[in-house]
Amino acid sequence: MAKNEKEAARQKVIEVLNKARSMELHAIAQYMNQHYNLDDMDYGELAAKVKLIAIDEMRHAEQFAERIKELGGEPTADLADKVQRGQAVEKIFPFDSNLEDDTVFTYNQFLNVCRENGDSVTMKLFEAIIDEEQAHFNYFDNVNDHIEKLGQAYLARIAGTPSSTGGFSKGFVTPPAGE
Repeated sequence: MAKNEKEAARQKVIEVLNKARSMELHAIAQYMNQHYNLDDMDYGELAAKVKLIAIDEMRHAEQFAERIKELGGEPTADLADKVQRGQAVEKIFPFDSNLEDDTVFTYNQFLNVCRENGDSVTMKLFEAIIDEEQAHFNYFDNVNDHIEKLGQAYLARIAGTPSSTGGFSKGFVTPPAGE
């Protein structure tokens, strides 16, 4: 493979990594906004889980940035989309499950770009993150299903629950040691 060909392949991978990083940065801002709103609405249990998922997204954004730097690129600081503020609790979880579903689909496309450009390291990174994004989707979709089927009875059960996630949480997918 010629030097120019390898550089072109590397640039394609950096491009999808930066798109993915931008998506993660948007998810972080979106989920932290929702975390604060859910906490203000006194849905602490939901707020805590959304915060843990935001922490996972922070880790993903950092992993993408580290890989971009390894490949000689510059990590983006741009958000992929605008944060939706002030969402009602009934709107948050279908919104988030759709966001995660789109992320899983898009990251699978990005994984294919890595495969086509001979970058198995980045391909494995996407595989690992896709698994975590799928867990996020499953959680958001499950909560949405409970809200749709049980409505106010489900929300009343959660109202007044604590939102604290403790001291040094590793995130939603990667719980602290001992749990």
